[in-house]
Amino acid sequence: MEDSLGFMADLHPLRQIRILEHLTQEEIAFLDKNKQCKIYKKSELVFKENSFPKALFCVFEGKVKVFQSGHDGKEQIVHLIGKGDIMGHRALCGGDRFSCSGVAMEDSRICLIPREVFMQLIHVSPKLSFRIAELLADELKEAEMKITHMAQSSVRSRLASVLIELIDSFGYKADQKTLNVHLSREDLAALAGTTRESVTRMLKDLTTLGAIQIQGKNIQIIQSELLRTAFH
Repeated sequence: MEDSLGFMADLHPLRQIRILEHLTQEEIAFLDKNKQCKIYKKSELVFKENSFPKALFCVFEGKVKVFQSGHDGKEQIVHLIGKGDIMGHRALCGGDRFSCSGVAMEDSRICLIPREVFMQLIHVSPKLSFRIAELLADELKEAEMKITHMAQSSVRSRLASVLIELIDSFGYKADQKTLNVHLSREDLAALAGTTRESVTRMLKDLTTLGAIQIQGKNIQIIQSELLRTAFH
């Protein structure tokens, strides 16, 4: 059975979305009936900063860069979102505007659950409410740790931390050493809170250290333990 955009529903079960995996069959069926799915092309805007959220975004395939724009137009990446993750929950639950923008980093399949449907289910599902509360708490803890790390760590340590986070979030390609995500030097700089020039210099340092190798646009992790040493 196909949905309105030609997706085979059984190929994209909502249970692959981590926050929804413990819902009952009836709750999943309710969401499935009301969801809308879309393919966002690489570099396409998914949602815009300061706009009002109309839906919860569930990532089935692909990756999304979530960022804020500074007064000088420079991007500050807040999150990298991948398969199984959700977006827009903080604005929806808080009745607020989006504090960030989201752009597809590659062609991505994303399903939208209308705001009223998501909020209705939160009010009747204690399990979903608890999972959302857990997620918000984890995100707050992560943000606090990042603020401390940015303030107290060297550029090399911050970049090593970013690479470790990319390993943990996206893993490797089939060779088990190439990061399964493509990021420009500007993106890495935004994640590490530094400049493009500093990132280029620190990548060379980590290569000399034997922790990584650069293959074109790809970053290969040679010794992850050396990265963790650089992080500390």
